[in-house]
Amino acid sequence: MTAPESGRRSAAWFAAEGRNGFIHRSWMRNQGFGPEVFDGRPVVGIASSWSELTPCNAHLRDVAEAVKRGVWEAGGLPLEFPVMSLGETLMRPTTMLFRNLMAMEAEETIRANPLDAVVLLSGCDKTTPALLMAAASVDLPALMVTGGPMLNGKFQGRDIGSGTDVWRLSEEVRAGRMSPADLSEAEGCMSRSRGHCMTMGTASTMACLAEALGMQLPGSAAIPAVDARRYALAHAAGRRAVALAEEGLRPSHILTREAFENAIRANAALGGSTNAVVHLLALAGRVGVPLDLDDFDRLTTEVPVLVDLMPSGRFLMEDFYYAGGLPTVLRELDEAGLLHGGARTVEGTTMREATADAPCWNREVIRTTAEPFRPAGEGTVVLRGSLCPDGAVLKISAASPHLLKHRGRALVYDRVEDYIAAADDPDLPVDENTVLVVRNAGPRGYPGFPEVGNVPVPKVLLAAGVEDILRISDARMSGTGYGTCVLHVAPEAAVGGPLALVRTGDWIELDAAARRLDLDVPAEELATRAAPPAPEAPERGWAKLYTEHVMQADRGADLDFLVGRSGDAVPRHSH
Repeated sequence: MTAPESGRRSAAWFAAEGRNGFIHRSWMRNQGFGPEVFDGRPVVGIASSWSELTPCNAHLRDVAEAVKRGVWEAGGLPLEFPVMSLGETLMRPTTMLFRNLMAMEAEETIRANPLDAVVLLSGCDKTTPALLMAAASVDLPALMVTGGPMLNGKFQGRDIGSGTDVWRLSEEVRAGRMSPADLSEAEGCMSRSRGHCMTMGTASTMACLAEALGMQLPGSAAIPAVDARRYALAHAAGRRAVALAEEGLRPSHILTREAFENAIRANAALGGSTNAVVHLLALAGRVGVPLDLDDFDRLTTEVPVLVDLMPSGRFLMEDFYYAGGLPTVLRELDEAGLLHGGARTVEGTTMREATADAPCWNREVIRTTAEPFRPAGEGTVVLRGSLCPDGAVLKISAASPHLLKHRGRALVYDRVEDYIAAADDPDLPVDENTVLVVRNAGPRGYPGFPEVGNVPVPKVLLAAGVEDILRISDARMSGTGYGTCVLHVAPEAAVGGPLALVRTGDWIELDAAARRLDLDVPAEELATRAAPPAPEAPERGWAKLYTEHVMQADRGADLDFLVGRSGDAVPRHSH
Protein backbone atom coordinates (compact mmCIF):
# COMPACT_ATOMS: atom_id res chain seq x y z
CA MET A 1 0.00 0.00 0.00
CA THR A 2 1.40 3.40 -0.95
CA ALA A 3 0.20 6.92 -0.28
CA PRO A 4 -1.55 8.99 -2.98
CA GLU A 5 0.21 11.84 -4.72
CA SER A 6 -0.09 14.02 -1.59
CA GLY A 7 2.74 11.94 -0.09
CA ARG A 8 0.99 11.59 3.29
CA ARG A 9 1.19 7.91 4.24
CA SER A 10 -2.08 8.03 6.21
CA ALA A 11 -3.90 9.34 3.15
CA ALA A 12 -3.82 5.82 1.71
CA TRP A 13 -6.34 5.00 4.42
CA PHE A 14 -8.22 8.19 5.26
CA ALA A 15 -8.26 9.94 1.86
CA ALA A 16 -9.24 6.83 -0.03
CA GLU A 17 -12.40 6.94 -2.10
CA GLY A 18 -15.20 4.41 -2.19
CA ARG A 19 -15.60 1.49 0.16
CA ASN A 20 -12.11 1.51 1.66
CA GLY A 21 -12.20 5.18 2.64
CA PHE A 22 -15.73 4.77 4.02
CA ILE A 23 -14.65 1.84 6.20
CA HIS A 24 -11.54 3.52 7.59
CA ARG A 25 -13.20 6.85 8.39
CA SER A 26 -16.53 5.47 9.58
CA TRP A 27 -15.09 3.10 12.14
CA MET A 28 -12.74 5.77 13.50
CA ARG A 29 -15.71 8.10 14.02
CA ASN A 30 -17.20 5.83 16.67
CA GLN A 31 -14.60 7.42 18.98
CA GLY A 32 -16.21 10.81 18.54
CA PHE A 33 -14.01 12.20 15.76
CA GLY A 34 -15.64 14.58 13.33
CA PRO A 35 -14.99 14.56 9.58
CA GLU A 36 -12.53 17.45 9.91
CA VAL A 37 -9.84 15.22 11.44
CA PHE A 38 -9.56 13.38 8.11
CA ASP A 39 -8.64 16.56 6.24
CA GLY A 40 -5.12 15.38 5.39
CA ARG A 41 -3.45 16.39 8.66
CA PRO A 42 -0.53 14.22 9.85
CA VAL A 43 -1.52 11.19 11.89
CA VAL A 44 0.83 10.67 14.82
CA GLY A 45 0.83 7.32 16.57
CA ILE A 46 1.68 7.18 20.26
CA ALA A 47 3.14 3.77 21.05
CA SER A 48 2.60 3.29 24.78
CA SER A 49 4.20 0.56 26.86
CA TRP A 50 1.92 1.46 29.77
CA SER A 51 1.11 -1.42 32.09
CA GLU A 52 0.36 -1.85 35.76
CA LEU A 53 2.56 -4.95 35.56
CA THR A 54 5.45 -2.64 34.63
CA PRO A 55 5.72 -0.24 37.59
CA CYS A 56 8.31 1.91 35.82
CA ASN A 57 5.84 2.54 32.97
CA ALA A 58 2.59 2.74 34.95
CA HIS A 59 2.35 6.54 34.52
CA LEU A 60 2.71 6.56 30.74
CA ARG A 61 -1.04 7.09 30.24
CA ASP A 62 -0.59 10.57 31.69
CA VAL A 63 2.51 11.14 29.56
CA ALA A 64 0.51 10.10 26.49
CA GLU A 65 -2.14 12.72 27.28
CA ALA A 66 0.54 15.41 27.30
CA VAL A 67 1.86 14.17 23.94
CA LYS A 68 -1.67 14.27 22.52
CA ARG A 69 -2.09 17.91 23.54
CA GLY A 70 1.07 18.77 21.62
CA VAL A 71 -0.06 16.86 18.53
CA TRP A 72 -3.48 18.53 18.50
CA GLU A 73 -1.92 21.95 19.04
CA ALA A 74 0.39 21.47 16.05
CA GLY A 75 -2.47 20.41 13.80
CA GLY A 76 -2.04 16.64 13.85
CA LEU A 77 -4.29 13.72 14.75
CA PRO A 78 -2.89 11.74 17.74
CA LEU A 79 -3.80 8.06 18.03
CA GLU A 80 -2.53 6.18 21.05
CA PHE A 81 -2.02 2.42 20.84
CA PRO A 82 -0.62 -0.23 23.19
CA VAL A 83 2.55 -2.18 22.65
CA MET A 84 3.91 -5.05 24.67
CA SER A 85 5.25 -3.93 28.03
CA LEU A 86 8.28 -5.45 29.74
CA GLY A 87 8.66 -4.98 33.49
CA GLU A 88 12.04 -6.01 34.83
CA THR A 89 10.75 -6.12 38.40
CA LEU A 90 8.07 -8.77 37.87
CA MET A 91 8.52 -10.72 34.61
CA ARG A 92 10.05 -14.18 34.64
CA PRO A 93 12.34 -15.68 33.58
CA THR A 94 13.73 -12.35 32.31
CA THR A 95 12.44 -9.46 30.22
CA MET A 96 15.40 -9.93 27.88
CA LEU A 97 13.67 -13.04 26.59
CA PHE A 98 10.94 -10.73 25.29
CA ARG A 99 12.84 -7.64 24.08
CA ASN A 100 12.92 -8.93 20.51
CA LEU A 101 9.25 -9.96 20.68
CA MET A 102 8.27 -6.46 21.80
CA ALA A 103 10.37 -4.95 19.02
CA MET A 104 8.78 -7.23 16.44
CA GLU A 105 5.24 -6.60 17.68
CA ALA A 106 5.72 -2.83 17.76
CA GLU A 107 7.35 -2.85 14.31
CA GLU A 108 4.43 -4.70 12.76
CA THR A 109 1.85 -2.53 14.53
CA ILE A 110 3.47 0.68 13.35
CA ARG A 111 3.82 -0.55 9.78
CA ALA A 112 0.28 -1.93 9.53
CA ASN A 113 -1.52 1.25 10.57
CA PRO A 114 -2.18 4.70 9.00
CA LEU A 115 0.64 6.57 10.72
CA ASP A 116 2.83 9.37 9.41
CA ALA A 117 5.02 9.59 12.51
CA VAL A 118 5.23 7.87 15.88
CA VAL A 119 6.09 8.90 19.44
CA LEU A 120 7.60 6.06 21.47
CA LEU A 121 6.75 5.97 25.19
CA SER A 122 9.06 3.80 27.26
CA GLY A 123 10.58 3.51 30.71
CA CYS A 124 11.74 0.17 32.06
CA ASP A 125 15.01 -1.33 30.81
CA LYS A 126 14.02 -3.27 27.70
CA THR A 127 11.09 -1.10 26.58
CA THR A 128 13.42 1.68 25.39
CA PRO A 129 15.71 -0.42 23.15
CA ALA A 130 12.78 -2.54 21.92
CA LEU A 131 10.85 0.51 20.70
CA LEU A 132 13.96 2.05 19.17
CA MET A 133 14.62 -1.21 17.32
CA ALA A 134 11.03 -1.26 16.07
CA ALA A 135 11.13 2.34 14.88
CA ALA A 136 14.49 1.80 13.18
CA SER A 137 13.13 -1.20 11.30
CA VAL A 138 10.03 0.61 10.02
CA ASP A 139 11.92 3.89 9.54
CA LEU A 140 8.91 6.17 9.87
CA PRO A 141 9.60 9.60 11.42
CA ALA A 142 9.86 8.86 15.15
CA LEU A 143 11.01 10.24 18.45
CA MET A 144 11.18 8.82 21.94
CA VAL A 145 9.80 10.08 25.24
CA THR A 146 11.05 8.10 28.22
CA GLY A 147 9.05 8.18 31.44
CA GLY A 148 11.78 9.60 33.65
CA PRO A 149 13.43 8.39 36.87
CA MET A 150 11.87 8.18 40.30
CA LEU A 151 12.73 10.69 42.99
CA ASN A 152 15.66 9.78 45.23
CA GLY A 153 14.94 7.07 47.76
CA LYS A 154 15.14 8.22 51.40
CA PHE A 155 15.97 5.86 54.25
CA GLN A 156 17.07 6.70 57.78
CA GLY A 157 18.23 10.17 56.80
CA ARG A 158 20.15 9.31 53.66
CA ASP A 159 19.59 8.67 49.97
CA ILE A 160 19.21 5.12 48.71
CA GLY A 161 19.13 4.01 45.11
CA SER A 162 16.99 1.44 43.34
CA GLY A 163 18.76 -1.80 42.60
CA THR A 164 22.14 -0.74 43.93
CA ASP A 165 20.93 -0.56 47.53
CA VAL A 166 18.76 -3.65 47.06
CA TRP A 167 21.94 -5.65 46.49
CA ARG A 168 23.85 -3.84 49.23
CA LEU A 169 21.19 -4.00 51.94
CA SER A 170 20.27 -7.61 51.26
CA GLU A 171 23.95 -8.54 51.61
CA GLU A 172 24.03 -6.63 54.91
CA VAL A 173 21.18 -8.83 56.17
CA ARG A 174 22.95 -12.01 54.99
CA ALA A 175 26.09 -10.89 56.81
CA GLY A 176 24.12 -10.21 60.01
CA ARG A 177 24.83 -6.48 60.02
CA MET A 178 21.25 -5.37 59.31
CA SER A 179 17.94 -6.61 60.67
CA PRO A 180 15.14 -7.96 58.45
CA ALA A 181 12.89 -5.29 60.00
CA ASP A 182 15.14 -2.50 58.75
CA LEU A 183 15.24 -4.11 55.31
CA SER A 184 11.44 -4.15 55.29
CA GLU A 185 11.39 -0.46 56.18
CA ALA A 186 13.81 0.33 53.35
CA GLU A 187 11.46 -1.47 50.99
CA GLY A 188 8.88 1.28 51.43
CA CYS A 189 11.46 4.09 51.23
CA MET A 190 13.17 3.25 47.96
CA SER A 191 10.48 3.46 45.27
CA ARG A 192 8.57 6.50 46.49
CA SER A 193 7.33 8.03 43.25
CA ARG A 194 6.42 7.20 39.70
CA GLY A 195 9.26 6.48 37.31
CA HIS A 196 12.06 4.05 36.54
CA CYS A 197 15.24 3.32 38.54
CA MET A 198 16.93 6.50 39.73
CA THR A 199 20.40 5.00 39.71
CA MET A 200 22.43 4.91 36.48
CA GLY A 201 21.00 1.48 35.80
CA THR A 202 19.85 0.23 32.44
CA ALA A 203 16.65 2.29 32.35
CA SER A 204 18.46 5.57 33.04
CA THR A 205 21.33 4.56 30.79
CA MET A 206 19.10 3.77 27.82
CA ALA A 207 17.07 6.96 28.34
CA CYS A 208 20.30 8.95 28.21
CA LEU A 209 21.57 7.03 25.21
CA ALA A 210 18.31 7.60 23.33
CA GLU A 211 19.08 11.29 23.81
CA ALA A 212 22.76 10.86 22.92
CA LEU A 213 21.72 9.04 19.73
CA GLY A 214 19.57 12.05 18.84
CA MET A 215 16.25 10.16 19.12
CA GLN A 216 14.98 11.98 22.21
CA LEU A 217 14.56 15.74 22.56
CA PRO A 218 17.73 17.30 24.03
CA GLY A 219 17.64 17.68 27.80
CA SER A 220 14.78 15.27 28.37
CA ALA A 221 16.30 11.99 29.55
CA ALA A 222 16.92 12.85 33.20
CA ILE A 223 13.81 14.88 34.12
CA PRO A 224 12.17 13.11 37.10
CA ALA A 225 8.94 11.32 36.24
CA VAL A 226 6.88 13.46 38.63
CA ASP A 227 8.41 16.78 37.62
CA ALA A 228 5.98 19.02 35.70
CA ARG A 229 8.74 19.57 33.15
CA ARG A 230 8.43 15.91 32.13
CA TYR A 231 4.90 16.63 30.93
CA ALA A 232 5.90 19.90 29.29
CA LEU A 233 8.55 17.91 27.45
CA ALA A 234 5.97 15.33 26.35
CA HIS A 235 3.79 18.16 25.04
CA ALA A 236 6.74 19.52 23.07
CA ALA A 237 7.43 16.03 21.72
CA GLY A 238 3.87 15.87 20.37
CA ARG A 239 4.36 19.15 18.55
CA ARG A 240 7.71 18.01 17.19
CA ALA A 241 6.23 14.72 15.94
CA VAL A 242 3.87 16.64 13.67
CA ALA A 243 6.83 18.58 12.28
CA LEU A 244 8.73 15.32 11.73
CA ALA A 245 5.85 14.00 9.66
CA GLU A 246 6.01 17.16 7.53
CA GLU A 247 9.80 17.15 7.21
CA GLY A 248 10.24 13.42 6.64
CA LEU A 249 13.16 13.21 9.09
CA ARG A 250 13.50 9.47 9.73
CA PRO A 251 15.49 7.34 12.22
CA SER A 252 17.86 6.33 9.40
CA HIS A 253 18.81 10.00 9.02
CA ILE A 254 19.67 10.23 12.71
CA LEU A 255 21.01 6.79 13.64
CA THR A 256 24.32 7.07 11.80
CA ARG A 257 27.71 5.64 12.70
CA GLU A 258 28.54 9.02 14.29
CA ALA A 259 25.42 8.84 16.46
CA PHE A 260 26.37 5.39 17.74
CA GLU A 261 29.90 6.56 18.52
CA ASN A 262 28.40 9.46 20.49
CA ALA A 263 26.22 7.04 22.45
CA ILE A 264 29.12 4.71 23.23
CA ARG A 265 31.24 7.58 24.53
CA ALA A 266 28.32 9.03 26.47
CA ASN A 267 27.80 5.66 28.14
CA ALA A 268 31.43 5.61 29.21
CA ALA A 269 31.22 9.16 30.59
CA LEU A 270 28.06 8.26 32.51
CA GLY A 271 29.45 5.05 33.99
CA GLY A 272 26.43 3.50 32.31
CA SER A 273 25.09 -0.03 32.21
CA THR A 274 26.88 -2.93 30.53
CA ASN A 275 23.50 -3.76 28.97
CA ALA A 276 23.94 -0.75 26.69
CA VAL A 277 26.47 -2.82 24.75
CA VAL A 278 23.91 -5.48 23.83
CA HIS A 279 21.15 -2.98 23.03
CA LEU A 280 23.28 -0.66 20.88
CA LEU A 281 24.65 -3.62 18.90
CA ALA A 282 21.12 -4.82 18.22
CA LEU A 283 19.91 -1.34 17.24
CA ALA A 284 22.85 -0.80 14.91
CA GLY A 285 22.03 -4.10 13.22
CA ARG A 286 18.49 -2.85 12.54
CA VAL A 287 19.71 0.24 10.67
CA GLY A 288 22.67 -1.38 8.95
CA VAL A 289 25.34 0.62 10.78
CA PRO A 290 28.63 -1.31 11.13
CA LEU A 291 29.26 -1.71 14.86
CA ASP A 292 31.11 -4.44 16.71
CA LEU A 293 31.99 -5.31 20.26
CA ASP A 294 35.54 -3.94 20.09
CA ASP A 295 34.19 -0.47 19.23
CA PHE A 296 32.97 -0.19 22.82
CA ASP A 297 36.53 -0.46 24.07
CA ARG A 298 38.39 1.32 21.28
CA LEU A 299 36.13 4.39 21.32
CA THR A 300 36.30 4.89 25.08
CA THR A 301 40.01 4.60 25.91
CA GLU A 302 40.20 8.40 26.16
CA VAL A 303 36.79 8.95 27.78
CA PRO A 304 36.83 9.55 31.53
CA VAL A 305 33.85 8.88 33.81
CA LEU A 306 32.36 12.32 34.44
CA VAL A 307 29.27 11.50 36.50
CA ASP A 308 29.34 10.53 40.18
CA LEU A 309 26.21 8.35 40.22
CA MET A 310 25.29 5.01 41.74
CA PRO A 311 26.25 2.24 41.22
CA SER A 312 29.72 3.61 40.42
CA GLY A 313 29.41 6.68 42.65
CA ARG A 314 27.25 8.47 45.22
CA PHE A 315 24.46 10.49 43.63
CA LEU A 316 21.17 9.68 41.89
CA MET A 317 19.30 10.78 38.76
CA GLU A 318 17.40 13.56 40.49
CA ASP A 319 20.74 15.12 41.43
CA PHE A 320 22.00 14.53 37.89
CA TYR A 321 19.09 16.42 36.37
CA TYR A 322 19.45 19.35 38.75
CA ALA A 323 23.18 19.48 37.95
CA GLY A 324 22.50 19.87 34.23
CA GLY A 325 21.76 16.38 32.97
CA LEU A 326 23.03 14.78 29.80
CA PRO A 327 23.48 18.03 27.78
CA THR A 328 26.19 19.07 30.24
CA VAL A 329 27.99 15.75 29.81
CA LEU A 330 27.75 15.94 26.02
CA ARG A 331 29.08 19.50 26.03
CA GLU A 332 32.07 18.37 28.11
CA LEU A 333 32.76 15.58 25.62
CA ASP A 334 32.37 17.91 22.65
CA GLU A 335 34.76 20.48 24.07
CA ALA A 336 37.30 17.69 24.62
CA GLY A 337 36.99 16.53 21.02
CA LEU A 338 35.24 13.34 22.05
CA LEU A 339 31.87 13.94 20.37
CA HIS A 340 30.64 14.19 16.80
CA GLY A 341 29.04 17.59 17.25
CA GLY A 342 27.58 17.57 13.76
CA ALA A 343 25.37 14.52 14.41
CA ARG A 344 21.69 15.27 13.90
CA THR A 345 19.04 15.26 16.60
CA VAL A 346 15.33 14.62 16.31
CA GLU A 347 14.82 18.28 17.21
CA GLY A 348 16.33 19.21 13.84
CA THR A 349 19.50 20.68 15.34
CA THR A 350 23.00 19.26 15.51
CA MET A 351 24.24 17.79 18.77
CA ARG A 352 26.63 20.71 19.15
CA GLU A 353 23.87 23.26 18.68
CA ALA A 354 21.69 21.43 21.20
CA THR A 355 24.35 21.32 23.93
CA ALA A 356 26.67 24.29 23.32
CA ASP A 357 25.16 26.42 26.10
CA ALA A 358 24.43 23.60 28.55
CA PRO A 359 25.27 24.80 32.08
CA CYS A 360 26.57 22.79 35.03
CA TRP A 361 25.06 23.63 38.40
CA ASN A 362 26.87 21.06 40.54
CA ARG A 363 30.45 20.00 39.83
CA GLU A 364 30.29 17.31 42.52
CA VAL A 365 27.79 15.42 40.39
CA ILE A 366 29.07 16.20 36.87
CA ARG A 367 32.82 16.67 36.60
CA THR A 368 34.95 18.10 33.83
CA THR A 369 37.18 16.09 31.52
CA ALA A 370 40.15 17.89 33.13
CA GLU A 371 39.09 16.76 36.63
CA PRO A 372 36.92 13.66 36.09
CA PHE A 373 35.21 11.43 38.62
CA ARG A 374 37.27 8.50 37.35
CA PRO A 375 40.09 8.48 34.79
CA ALA A 376 39.72 7.43 31.17
CA GLY A 377 39.25 3.74 30.49
CA GLU A 378 37.25 2.92 33.63
CA GLY A 379 33.88 2.41 32.01
CA THR A 380 32.95 -0.88 30.34
CA VAL A 381 35.88 -2.73 28.78
CA VAL A 382 35.93 -5.65 26.34
CA LEU A 383 37.92 -8.76 27.20
CA ARG A 384 39.29 -11.41 24.86
CA GLY A 385 41.11 -14.65 25.56
CA SER A 386 40.84 -18.41 25.62
CA LEU A 387 37.76 -18.28 27.85
CA CYS A 388 35.94 -15.70 25.69
CA PRO A 389 37.19 -15.83 22.09
CA ASP A 390 34.21 -13.77 20.90
CA GLY A 391 34.46 -11.34 23.80
CA ALA A 392 33.16 -10.53 27.26
CA VAL A 393 32.57 -7.28 29.13
CA LEU A 394 33.59 -5.91 32.51
CA LYS A 395 32.48 -2.65 34.11
CA ILE A 396 35.68 -1.32 35.64
CA SER A 397 33.98 1.52 37.56
CA ALA A 398 31.81 -1.00 39.45
CA ALA A 399 34.63 -3.49 40.14
CA SER A 400 37.14 -3.85 42.99
CA PRO A 401 40.60 -2.57 41.95
CA HIS A 402 42.46 -5.44 43.63
CA LEU A 403 40.60 -7.99 41.49
CA LEU A 404 41.27 -6.40 38.11
CA LYS A 405 44.47 -8.46 37.81
CA HIS A 406 43.69 -11.78 39.39
CA ARG A 407 44.45 -15.48 39.17
CA GLY A 408 42.37 -18.03 41.04
CA ARG A 409 40.79 -21.46 40.97
CA ALA A 410 37.31 -21.88 39.52
CA LEU A 411 34.24 -22.99 41.43
CA VAL A 412 31.77 -23.96 38.71
CA TYR A 413 27.98 -24.15 38.65
CA ASP A 414 25.98 -25.27 35.62
CA ARG A 415 22.85 -23.40 36.75
CA VAL A 416 22.48 -20.17 38.65
CA GLU A 417 19.78 -21.81 40.77
CA ASP A 418 22.31 -24.42 41.94
CA TYR A 419 24.68 -21.71 43.11
CA ILE A 420 21.96 -19.71 44.87
CA ALA A 421 20.99 -22.86 46.78
CA ALA A 422 24.61 -23.28 47.90
CA ALA A 423 25.56 -19.65 48.49
CA ASP A 424 24.80 -19.69 52.21
CA ASP A 425 26.46 -23.06 52.90
CA PRO A 426 28.98 -22.47 55.72
CA ASP A 427 31.15 -25.27 54.32
CA LEU A 428 31.31 -23.93 50.77
CA PRO A 429 34.92 -24.46 49.57
CA VAL A 430 35.76 -20.84 48.76
CA ASP A 431 38.21 -18.15 49.75
CA GLU A 432 38.87 -14.59 48.63
CA ASN A 433 40.82 -15.87 45.59
CA THR A 434 38.08 -18.16 44.25
CA VAL A 435 36.74 -17.44 40.77
CA LEU A 436 33.02 -18.17 40.77
CA VAL A 437 31.79 -19.43 37.38
CA VAL A 438 28.07 -19.63 36.58
CA ARG A 439 27.16 -20.84 33.10
CA ASN A 440 24.21 -21.72 30.87
CA ALA A 441 22.74 -18.27 31.48
CA GLY A 442 23.37 -16.80 28.03
CA PRO A 443 20.88 -15.97 25.28
CA ARG A 444 20.12 -19.61 24.42
CA GLY A 445 21.13 -21.34 27.61
CA TYR A 446 18.62 -19.95 30.04
CA PRO A 447 16.95 -19.05 27.61
CA GLY A 448 16.72 -15.28 27.58
CA PHE A 449 20.05 -13.97 28.91
CA PRO A 450 19.01 -13.04 32.48
CA GLU A 451 20.55 -10.47 34.81
CA VAL A 452 22.17 -12.95 37.19
CA GLY A 453 25.85 -12.27 36.51
CA ASN A 454 26.29 -10.45 39.83
CA VAL A 455 25.34 -13.49 41.91
CA PRO A 456 25.73 -12.89 45.66
CA VAL A 457 29.08 -13.36 47.34
CA PRO A 458 29.10 -16.58 49.44
CA LYS A 459 27.85 -15.96 52.96
CA VAL A 460 30.96 -17.52 54.52
CA LEU A 461 33.09 -14.84 52.82
CA LEU A 462 30.73 -11.99 53.77
CA ALA A 463 30.98 -13.07 57.38
CA ALA A 464 34.77 -12.92 57.08
CA GLY A 465 34.62 -9.38 55.69
CA VAL A 466 35.17 -10.28 52.01
CA GLU A 467 32.68 -8.21 50.01
CA ASP A 468 33.71 -9.04 46.44
CA ILE A 469 35.15 -11.93 44.47
CA LEU A 470 35.70 -12.41 40.75
CA ARG A 471 32.54 -13.75 39.11
CA ILE A 472 32.36 -14.95 35.49
CA SER A 473 29.28 -15.88 33.51
CA ASP A 474 27.59 -15.83 30.12
CA ALA A 475 24.75 -13.87 31.77
CA ARG A 476 24.06 -10.15 32.00
CA MET A 477 24.00 -7.96 35.12
CA SER A 478 21.51 -5.32 36.14
CA GLY A 479 22.80 -1.85 35.35
CA THR A 480 22.21 -1.05 39.01
CA GLY A 481 24.54 -3.87 40.07
CA TYR A 482 28.19 -3.75 41.07
CA GLY A 483 31.10 -6.03 41.75
CA THR A 484 33.92 -7.60 39.74
CA CYS A 485 31.65 -9.43 37.33
CA VAL A 486 32.79 -10.58 33.88
CA LEU A 487 29.65 -10.79 31.76
CA HIS A 488 28.34 -11.74 28.29
CA VAL A 489 31.03 -14.41 27.79
CA ALA A 490 30.78 -15.42 24.14
CA PRO A 491 30.26 -17.94 22.77
CA GLU A 492 28.01 -18.97 25.65
CA ALA A 493 28.27 -22.40 27.26
CA ALA A 494 25.00 -23.65 25.76
CA VAL A 495 26.37 -23.39 22.21
CA GLY A 496 29.69 -25.02 23.04
CA GLY A 497 31.80 -22.04 24.07
CA PRO A 498 34.94 -22.66 26.17
CA LEU A 499 32.97 -21.74 29.29
CA ALA A 500 31.25 -25.13 28.95
CA LEU A 501 34.59 -26.92 29.46
CA VAL A 502 35.67 -25.24 32.71
CA ARG A 503 35.90 -27.53 35.72
CA THR A 504 36.08 -26.72 39.40
CA GLY A 505 39.73 -26.31 40.34
CA ASP A 506 40.87 -24.95 36.96
CA TRP A 507 43.03 -21.84 37.03
CA ILE A 508 41.51 -18.70 35.48
CA GLU A 509 43.39 -15.47 34.95
CA LEU A 510 41.94 -11.97 34.46
CA ASP A 511 44.08 -9.03 33.37
CA ALA A 512 41.69 -6.15 32.79
CA ALA A 513 44.42 -3.72 31.78
CA ALA A 514 45.56 -6.13 29.06
CA ARG A 515 41.92 -6.93 28.21
CA ARG A 516 42.56 -10.65 28.74
CA LEU A 517 40.51 -13.47 30.28
CA ASP A 518 42.13 -16.87 29.99
CA LEU A 519 41.49 -20.42 31.11
CA ASP A 520 44.87 -21.81 32.10
CA VAL A 521 44.30 -25.38 30.94
CA PRO A 522 46.34 -26.95 28.13
CA ALA A 523 44.50 -27.22 24.82
CA GLU A 524 45.22 -30.95 24.63
CA GLU A 525 43.48 -31.49 27.98
CA LEU A 526 40.47 -29.39 26.92
CA ALA A 527 40.20 -31.54 23.81
CA THR A 528 39.57 -34.57 26.01
CA ARG A 529 36.82 -32.95 28.02
CA ALA A 530 33.14 -33.40 27.28
CA ALA A 531 30.88 -30.43 27.85
CA PRO A 532 27.96 -30.98 30.21
CA PRO A 533 24.63 -31.54 28.46
CA ALA A 534 23.15 -28.29 27.15
CA PRO A 535 19.84 -27.21 28.69
CA GLU A 536 16.79 -28.66 26.96
CA ALA A 537 15.50 -26.41 24.20
CA PRO A 538 11.93 -25.08 24.51
CA GLU A 539 9.45 -27.05 22.43
CA ARG A 540 6.83 -24.44 21.59
CA GLY A 541 5.85 -20.81 21.38
CA TRP A 542 8.00 -17.71 21.47
CA ALA A 543 10.75 -19.37 23.53
CA LYS A 544 11.23 -21.96 20.78
CA LEU A 545 11.42 -19.33 18.02
CA TYR A 546 13.75 -17.21 20.15
CA THR A 547 16.11 -20.06 20.96
CA GLU A 548 16.35 -21.16 17.33
CA HIS A 549 17.15 -17.69 15.99
CA VAL A 550 18.79 -15.59 18.73
CA MET A 551 22.33 -14.45 18.00
CA GLN A 552 25.12 -14.33 20.57
CA ALA A 553 25.83 -11.47 22.95
CA ASP A 554 28.53 -10.00 20.72
CA ARG A 555 25.86 -9.59 18.01
CA GLY A 556 23.35 -7.88 20.30
CA ALA A 557 21.23 -10.98 20.98
CA ASP A 558 18.74 -9.97 18.27
CA LEU A 559 16.99 -12.56 16.12
CA ASP A 560 18.95 -13.33 12.99
CA PHE A 561 15.98 -12.73 10.67
CA LEU A 562 15.30 -9.24 12.10
CA VAL A 563 18.64 -7.71 11.18
CA GLY A 564 18.22 -4.85 8.71
CA ARG A 565 15.51 -2.33 7.85
CA SER A 566 12.20 -3.43 6.39
CA GLY A 567 10.66 -0.01 5.70
CA ASP A 568 7.13 1.29 6.13
CA ALA A 569 5.44 -0.21 3.06
CA VAL A 570 2.52 -2.52 3.85
CA PRO A 571 3.20 -5.80 2.03
CA ARG A 572 -0.19 -6.01 0.30
CA HIS A 573 -3.61 -4.37 0.18
CA SER A 574 -5.94 -5.15 3.04
CA HIS A 575 -9.03 -5.05 0.83
